[in-house]
Amino acid sequence: MRLDKFICKSTELTRTEAKKLLKSGTVKVNDEVVKSGAQQVHENNNITVEGKQLVARSSRYILLHKPLDTICSNVDEVYPSVLHLVDVDKAFDLHIAGRLDADTTGLVLITDDGRWSHNIISPKKQCEKTYRVWLRNVLKPDTAENFIKGVQLQGEKDLTLPAKLEQIDTNEVLLTITEGKYHQVKRMFAAVGNKVVRLHREQIGNVKLDESIGPGQWRYLTDEEVNFFI
Repeated sequence: MRLDKFICKSTELTRTEAKKLLKSGTVKVNDEVVKSGAQQVHENNNITVEGKQLVARSSRYILLHKPLDTICSNVDEVYPSVLHLVDVDKAFDLHIAGRLDADTTGLVLITDDGRWSHNIISPKKQCEKTYRVWLRNVLKPDTAENFIKGVQLQGEKDLTLPAKLEQIDTNEVLLTITEGKYHQVKRMFAAVGNKVVRLHREQIGNVKLDESIGPGQWRYLTDEEVNFFI
């Protein structure tokens, strides 16, 4: 991770304060003075401030039920960031592993462990994500077959990877995909002549959204859930 982030995880300093500390020349990595916050370090490095060794706090892994009209960002825009809902120290030092649109609800995973989140969002990992989708039009009989074969999204060169579609009702389905293209679920149904009117993410990998966790509520992941993505 970045050195300035490591300092923030090891102290009560903000990112701005950590950068000022680095400029003072009192921070050493393996006995060498380092002034750049961008330098990559590991938790097994010997990182000191004025001779005192820093030990980073354990990484945090959080499940959040995202409500409508919130955004998966560290900065408020038209809508507020979901990080306002997470009542932990330095919540805005966390990041979201797999974003949802403002009009999409459901499961969001939040962490400060970049390597862990990479295993969720990297296209090479093909991590499964399951969405409950409500459609404007009745589902066409050949949609599931088309999604298994892959569909052509507007503006994309390649077909989508095989996706699993389970019909719940005439206008309600569960869709499991392994990619994370921009607005992918909405664009997939548009490609087969339908329109998504409501979208809710229920599962990422082995992590399911608890029925007991209402919109805007959160909990820490269990060790088993965390280890699934390591």
